[in-house]
Amino acid sequence: MSKKTKKSKKHGTNVKRVPKKLYEAELERPQIELVEMQQWVIASGARVLVIFEGRDAAGKGGAIKRVMQYLNPRHARVVALPQPSEREKGQWYFQRYVERLPTTGEIVLMDRSWYNRAGVERVMGYCTDEQYDRFLHQVPVVERMLVEDGILVIKYWFSVSDEVQQERFASRLEDPMRRWKLSPTDLESIHRWEDYSRAKDAMFAATDIPEAPWWTIESDDKRASRLNSIAHLLTQVPYHRTEPEPVEIPDRPPATDYERPPRETHQFVPDIAAELRKQSKEKG
Repeated sequence: MSKKTKKSKKHGTNVKRVPKKLYEAELERPQIELVEMQQWVIASGARVLVIFEGRDAAGKGGAIKRVMQYLNPRHARVVALPQPSEREKGQWYFQRYVERLPTTGEIVLMDRSWYNRAGVERVMGYCTDEQYDRFLHQVPVVERMLVEDGILVIKYWFSVSDEVQQERFASRLEDPMRRWKLSPTDLESIHRWEDYSRAKDAMFAATDIPEAPWWTIESDDKRASRLNSIAHLLTQVPYHRTEPEPVEIPDRPPATDYERPPRETHQFVPDIAAELRKQSKEKG
């Protein structure tokens, strides 16, 4: 089997993947550019809103993680809202999202967004037909208002095949660190694949506007989707390199009459790493 192809025996999928070493080497360059882009955003006072949408297990979270990895968290944040509270259910639908829009010099990445109403809420019957129709009517208006006010709105749809989604669900089931990602709604999406497809098509038809178009990212190969999404994001922000302020690290002054308290007066966490080093040395 080619190193670029991963085949699942259980589901029979064939996914051509970017080799891991090449991926890790290539990822560093755009991540450096992301940091430079953020410096421009801070200096210029720009407001950047990036919306990540897609089917369950499409790779949105991994892409967001790689975008955020080296950014200054004081000027970039991820918005991933839980289910609305009873009070929020009585608000204008967009209200709780508007409260979390970027301010000057800030990047906001939405891990799912107001488009929940066009996707899971529509398919699972969590909203009425009237609420759904009103949403599709209002979204273009809201997004045009945001763009008109100077917010850069970028929308990504992560597209995953049914075979690969099934494979990822199975891997989560067997992974104690990712088991929490499997919700009843996620599993129900397997039975409602075509319903979600129709909902996505209707959403695109109503909300793919020139001011804030949808950009589709093929995500059967997570590594490729991360590289592609970051590279494209960099083209959507009109940044230029800003030279950082010069910094000089001063020499450490000589010690004076400070005396450190005895170590036994402090409580230290157990040094598990020391035991691991010892075991490794004994095995080696």
